[in-house]
Amino acid sequence: MTKKKRRSPVRRPRKTAHSRAIFARAKQLLPGGVDSPVRSFAAVGGEPFFVRSGSGSKLRDADGNVYLDYVMSYGPLLLGHAPGAVVRAVRSAAQRGTSFGAPTELEVTLAGRVRKAFPSMRKLRFVSSGTEAAMSAARLARGFTQRDLIVKTDGGYHGHADSFLVSAGSGPATLGIAGSPGVPRALAEKTIVVPYNDADALEAAFRAHPGQIAAFFLEPVAANMGVVPPAPGYLEAVRALTRQHGALLVFDEVITGFRIALGGAQERFGVLPDLTCLGKIIGAGLPVGAYGGREDVMAMIAPDGPVYQAGTLSGNPLAMSAGIAMLDALAADPPYAALETKAAEFERRMAAEIEAAGASGRVCWNRVGSMGTLFFAPGPITNFAEAKRSDTAAHARFFHAALERGVFLAPAQFEAMFFSTAHSDADVRKTARILGESLRLALSR
Repeated sequence: MTKKKRRSPVRRPRKTAHSRAIFARAKQLLPGGVDSPVRSFAAVGGEPFFVRSGSGSKLRDADGNVYLDYVMSYGPLLLGHAPGAVVRAVRSAAQRGTSFGAPTELEVTLAGRVRKAFPSMRKLRFVSSGTEAAMSAARLARGFTQRDLIVKTDGGYHGHADSFLVSAGSGPATLGIAGSPGVPRALAEKTIVVPYNDADALEAAFRAHPGQIAAFFLEPVAANMGVVPPAPGYLEAVRALTRQHGALLVFDEVITGFRIALGGAQERFGVLPDLTCLGKIIGAGLPVGAYGGREDVMAMIAPDGPVYQAGTLSGNPLAMSAGIAMLDALAADPPYAALETKAAEFERRMAAEIEAAGASGRVCWNRVGSMGTLFFAPGPITNFAEAKRSDTAAHARFFHAALERGVFLAPAQFEAMFFSTAHSDADVRKTARILGESLRLALSR
């Protein structure tokens, strides 16, 4: 019997003239030509393309090239690009006004939707980004406990606020930046770093600094060192330790919130924190964030209490309207089972591609729900130290091979791949074939 020949995806030459011209202009105006470092392609080499539009599972760039998108604005586009209900909500809100500097009922409505999905967030405050949410939560934790020290995980990323740019993952890890100039040493010394998935290390930190630790900040599913799931019992252990030592447990669910379950990681794993940080997914990708939790803790926030935090654009009506439309769509027709099936099918196909490429033992695929990472390192990957063994040069070759074949992945090893409801079964099959071919090319050198 003749063996069926593998069908190779059709590769069309990618046009780049317009993106190159825009990037040349951008470098004269913006540091590195971008407004966020990971967009610069610094970790993988080459120059970024500039997006013209997005629809469903696809992006179109300034040169007219079309890509299957698995960046999805780094997670929040659970319904794909420009879903009709969200677009209509934003258009309607814009016609009524874009910003008021005064409260609107939209804020109250969306807060109710968020609390229904996250019962641990008894009260919450909207802000303009995930970074702002984490920064505000750190100040609140210190004000509530009257303690100064914060604990975070090695490779955990909670935005670019000074307290968290210590052994951060995501962009800083990709670019090899251990911290950042401009962060005072005295402030950096107020942050303790422990390995992810190591409850014993957290317990040792509490023993070494008795009565001094305000909070443990944790991505319950690490997603900025690449996707790394919590080990069985880990979340339960850190919940018990923080409670025992009088510190707050803060879940950074900027990526996992509403993505791996309607109620995020705390619903999926059944562990409730004292405070939760959420990001742009609650605005369907618009600039928004929120932090919230126990009523006694949130009572410390001004104007109810002495911990000050404010923002003219907090609760922006465009973001609130988009968020209401997004959360109503998720509640009316929960997509999580279908997304799990879709991501599991991709995982099955990718396992076959890895074996066909002779890459077993050279790469490792980690997944939780509808997000995953292909690490260019042997598995298992359970913490940042193991993730950092990845062959980033091979990953860069893989990224460019996929991009040339029409699949856009995050331009960094330590990021996630995100599925949406807009990705069809045909998209999944095509992507697996393209990534299989890209993997073979990346490892052939």
